[in-house]
Amino acid sequence: MVRTVIFDMDGVIVDTEPVHRYAYYRHFEELGIEVPADEYATFTGRSTKNVYQFLKDKHGLGPEVEELVLAKRDFFNRAFDEQPDLDLLAGVRTLIEDLHQHQMQLILASSASKSTIDRVMRRFALGPYFSHLVSGEDFPRSKPDPAIFEHAASLSEAPKQQCVVIEDSSNGVTAAKAAGIFCIGYSSEHSPLQDLSHADLVVAHFRELTAARIATLEPSVG
Repeated sequence: MVRTVIFDMDGVIVDTEPVHRYAYYRHFEELGIEVPADEYATFTGRSTKNVYQFLKDKHGLGPEVEELVLAKRDFFNRAFDEQPDLDLLAGVRTLIEDLHQHQMQLILASSASKSTIDRVMRRFALGPYFSHLVSGEDFPRSKPDPAIFEHAASLSEAPKQQCVVIEDSSNGVTAAKAAGIFCIGYSSEHSPLQDLSHADLVVAHFRELTAARIATLEPSVG
């Protein structure tokens, strides 16, 4: 029986991907580099630090990675605060509340920075539902490396065999499976070009998930 649900954030709880895309491309323009759409799609699920290390190596960028991350974060924060219509993805609040009411432990494990996670938690009052908030900026390698999910599972009150991950990206699903955790792939219109075929279960809408259904999954065979 499942007792802990580990959520990704971007593309699963809230659609901040357009805000990230806007911030990245404003910064790419400022840096004078070209990033094709197919290459950008591979960044989904990776930490900003990891993305800029890749871009610095590829394009020979002068600034340090930390400086690049802060510059992009400034674009993101301004855009995030200026978007009054930014909302949670359809059905996810109902699912979170249902899981919480059924005494399931909820853990957030996102590649986003701590500041972005905190912004989302405050704006949508989600903090009380989650026992732990894990940021990808605390790990040297980002998804598809399994470290973030291995750490999240170590924070669970239940064994890893009683945990599931909800992810929307190819990198995230790969990371969850590499960590040995049952993975539910969320096929989101906001996360294009993602291969979720290696997830244990794929859903197109959160109304397909309830606490009762998740509890009866068998992660040990995932």
